Amino acid sequence: MLFEILDRTLKNLMSVTDQHKTHQSFGGKVVILGGNFKQILPVIPKGSRHDILISVINSSHPWSFCKVLKLHTNMRLLMSFLDQDEGERKRFANWILDVENENIGSAVGDELEIEIPDDLLITTTDDPLSHLSRKILTPTLESVEKVNDFVLTIFSSIEKEYLSSDTTCQADENEDVQQEWFTPEFLNHIKCLGLSNHKLTLKSGVAIMLL
Repeated sequence: MLFEILDRTLKNLMSVTDQHKTHQSFGGKVVILGGNFKQILPVIPKGSRHDILISVINSSHPWSFCKVLKLHTNMRLLMSFLDQDEGERKRFANWILDVENENIGSAVGDELEIEIPDDLLITTTDDPLSHLSRKILTPTLESVEKVNDFVLTIFSSIEKEYLSSDTTCQADENEDVQQEWFTPEFLNHIKCLGLSNHKLTLKSGVAIMLL
């Protein structure tokens, strides 16, 4: 696990000057972890719910040495709905918390089915993206591309395309097979997690995120 690797690495580094550091969490260094761990679960390819849960920080050994500090006021929610009354904001906050703690919904295998209130749903089906005014979470890369393409249509500036390098590096072993299978056309059409698309289309004024 990542945090356990970090723990061992810091212990090894700090023990060079002080052997007692090997018995202190993270080598005696102060490590601050932020965020809601229920919302930033690690991605385990083809892993079950159990595999994901045992990979989070609070399932690892260093967690027993952590001091947990909690925020009690949902500032993001208060700033996002200034035009709503306090009771409505509180009901929405409690609903989010119930979803997070699995207090509502019914379990179907490893999945949890939840009924979403009608006022949170997009009722139009013709062009739902045009009715949204907030940031969008998408479950698939295909949905991400649809959102990006829609955003580009909003701006009237000229499009500019940027292409990735499509030159293959030939290895000595199985060179003939590589040339036949891994053609530039094949590589340019690969779309998967962690790999940028071959073609990136941008317009002046469009927001981009660099990771």
